[in-house]
This record gives sequence, structure tokens and C-alpha cells, in this order.
Amino acid sequence: MSPISIFFIIFFYIASLIFILGVSYKLVQYWNTPVPLKIPIAPSSLDKKGVFLRFFREIFLFSSLFKASKWTWLFGWTFHLALVLLFFRHLVYFWPGDVPLILYKIEPFKYAAYPLVFGLTGLLGRRIFVDRIRYISSPSDYLMLLALIFIALTGMFMTFGHNHPNLLMVKNFTEGLITFQWSELPGEIIFLAHIFPVFCLIAIFPISKLLHAPGIFFSPTLNQVDNARKRRHISDWASKKDNDLKIELENNKKDD
Repeated sequence: MSPISIFFIIFFYIASLIFILGVSYKLVQYWNTPVPLKIPIAPSSLDKKGVFLRFFREIFLFSSLFKASKWTWLFGWTFHLALVLLFFRHLVYFWPGDVPLILYKIEPFKYAAYPLVFGLTGLLGRRIFVDRIRYISSPSDYLMLLALIFIALTGMFMTFGHNHPNLLMVKNFTEGLITFQWSELPGEIIFLAHIFPVFCLIAIFPISKLLHAPGIFFSPTLNQVDNARKRRHISDWASKKDNDLKIELENNKKDD
């Protein structure tokens, strides 16, 4: 096996390990973060069913972003939808063994690369040309958008251009990463350029703004029921503090 294949295999597992450990750590941290106040964004729901529907609108339709900025919503929603379609399109390469027929039937999802680039270009232009967005943008914001655009463009060149890698080698290599039956990596430069930033984004996911994907479920402004007038809100952290204080007072009384 070539050194470049060994490098990418090791890189993939290191990136995946960082991803799993980092995301797990952040989710535990989010779960244990005290929420002392009722702070749902108005208008908010009065029951859990309404909270679920609100999450549905936010995750699948980006409803609050639509109300805030129609252009940003168009670029953001287009990008995320295309990303999901392309994710399922790429499953055919990672699926171990016989690939289900349905994964071959979604081959037209490859054309989602065009709206993907459209959405990413719009989001990048927004950070460059809108003053208030440019002011709060950090170098990492530009870097991640450029990396995603680069991944999309290299994928398009391989799919629609004349730089096709050996698809059998691609399938064997990616499937081998899942089954631990490692295979030689296709040697085309454009394929290496395509997967390298993908592995980099996997590795930096837990420490970047990409973490908003799971983080949205822990947002108290979205996941809380607006029932502050009917029920007193006491976080687990505050409840534990109250119980510890009661125990301490009872022990002091016994000592007296």
C-alpha cells in the first residue's frame, strides 16, 4: 500500500476519533449546563407539542431566519438542503457489501452540487459585502465557507468534468474505511484534494461553528415551554443547590 493511502487512512481515523470524542464531550457539557431562567423567544408555545412543531419549522424550514432575512434564508436553506441530498448520494460509496437499490436510484441527487455552490457563494458574499456581518465575522468563518466551496467544486469537476477517478477504487477505499479492510487510494490529485478538506472539517467540527447542528437542540430559547406564569422554573442545578442547603440547615439544627 502506498504511503499516501496509509496517510489518508490514519488521517480519517484520527479525524473521526476527534469528531466522536469532541462532539460527545460538548453534548454532555450542553446537557449539564444550568438553565436558571425561562427565556423562550416570543412568540413561543405553551405546551411540548408546540415546542416540537417549532423545532420542526426551525430545523427543516429555518423559519426564524426566513423572518429575519429572505436572502440569507434562501442561501442558507439551499445550502443545507443540497448538503443533505449529497450526503445520501455519497452513501453508495461507504455502504458495506451489497448496496441497496434505492441508493442507486438517488443518483440524480448529484445535481444538488449546483445549488450547494449557489448557497455557499451567497453566504460568502454576505460576509464580504454586508457591513454588519463582515464586522462580526472571524477568519474561521471565511475559511470554512471557502473549504466547503472547494469541496463542492472538486466534486463537481470529478462528476461532470473529465477528471473521473477510478470509481471502483473509490468504492473499495471508502468501504474499507468502514469495514477495516483497507484498500489502495485512487491516485488522482483532484480526488485527494476533494477528501483532504473533508477530513479536516470532520476533525475541527467539535471546536467550530459547525457544532450548531446538534447544539440547536440544547438552545433554551427554543426548547423551553412558555409556562413561566403557571409553573415555577427551577433548573436541576438550582434544585440540587436547594436540597443541599436544606440538608445543611437540618444538620445545623441537630448540632444545636
